Amino acid sequence: MKKRIEAVNKELDCFSPSNNDEIEQFRISMLGKKGQITALLNDFRDVPPSDKKEIGQLINILKNRTIELIENSKISYKNISPKSESIDLSLQQEFIELGSRHPISLVKNELFTIFQKLGFSLSEGPEIEDDWHVFSALNFPKEHPARDMQDTFFIEKNPDILLRTHTSSVQVRTMETQKLPIRVICPGRVFRNEAISARAHCIFHQVEGLYIDKGVSFADLKQTLLFFSRELFGPDTNIRLRPSFFPFTEPSAEMDVSCKLCGGKGCSVCKHTGWLEILGCGMVDPTVLELNGIDSKVYSGYAFGMGLERIAMLKYGVKDLRLYFENDIRFLNIFKNYL
Repeated sequence: MKKRIEAVNKELDCFSPSNNDEIEQFRISMLGKKGQITALLNDFRDVPPSDKKEIGQLINILKNRTIELIENSKISYKNISPKSESIDLSLQQEFIELGSRHPISLVKNELFTIFQKLGFSLSEGPEIEDDWHVFSALNFPKEHPARDMQDTFFIEKNPDILLRTHTSSVQVRTMETQKLPIRVICPGRVFRNEAISARAHCIFHQVEGLYIDKGVSFADLKQTLLFFSRELFGPDTNIRLRPSFFPFTEPSAEMDVSCKLCGGKGCSVCKHTGWLEILGCGMVDPTVLELNGIDSKVYSGYAFGMGLERIAMLKYGVKDLRLYFENDIRFLNIFKNYL
């Protein structure tokens, strides 16, 4: 793949068009349906996971360079007279300002990279789900508050259909279809009927993880989360696990990381505690394993889930969650220097 990228770069170095037709032909040969860069993007799916980040960056750089070269060539010939082929040397060159990745995408990609190091693969599922995959298969009792209209968006014509409230539904679908052992992370957009504020929104993004195998223990979960936290926030990051309750895990815990915004001294974001809650976790409840056709006497597992907005708030120092959804160019431009 690298040799193909280098070969295309050499073609760009030698590109010297004499008219607009040559520019258009060059564009088609590079960016058309059968173009060289299009072929590279199509073949990217076959790149080994360990090389995807490096190769992906090289292809993106190559594509941006090609687009810039073509646009600059068009500008150079825009005011050429067809008869004289003379160039207007007073023509000011135009530059295309490149955008940036959204902070949520930046965090999501970084999480993928971290968990890939631990052997996790990617699993995705539908945003419109049914009661079984969102609640029943995860041991939610019929009277649980999450099933109420004030917490969940149901489809009126069919009360069994709803907008998923967490990506745990993807974990259920994975347990139904994938052979053991299972080690996946499940990213996606989720929906909850909540008031919009600086710390909450009715739409947000989650990444959940699931590991099921023989002999999986809570110690495995703790070490995984400690490795993840220090890879994401730095080697001096501390974590703490507090007992909690979730219908689908037992025992359950909520995990806090030391607040990077204030250095642990206390601020409005961490409520002056020095700690910021970022995820919930626990051992998969044996009832959930049995509901999904897995023998709980042979297999055990752990699960965890986190909101990407909260992670990005801590990592980039963003104090108002609403900024992620407003598409304010001034805010998005802050992230131009991030990969």
